[in-house]
Amino acid sequence: MATNVRIQPESYAKLKELATESRVPMPDILEEAIDALYRKRFLEECSRGGYARLKANPKAWKEELAEREAWDVTLSDGLKDS
Repeated sequence: MATNVRIQPESYAKLKELATESRVPMPDILEEAIDALYRKRFLEECSRGGYARLKANPKAWKEELAEREAWDVTLSDGLKDS
């Protein structure tokens, strides 16, 4: 279902420029931008709230650090990045 949304002329000009340069339809550009902002805000909230609560619990924070250390060994697994 298509819905009309009003945007400022400057934003429309930028959207049109991005669509023209990338040869991608404007709705797809908007979808990508909205998704990027959504993810950014989600991660900011996780960082702000989730990790603060985790750090407040010494046992849980110690477990988190141990898990990170365990995952760090995978960086030297000898496999090439794709």
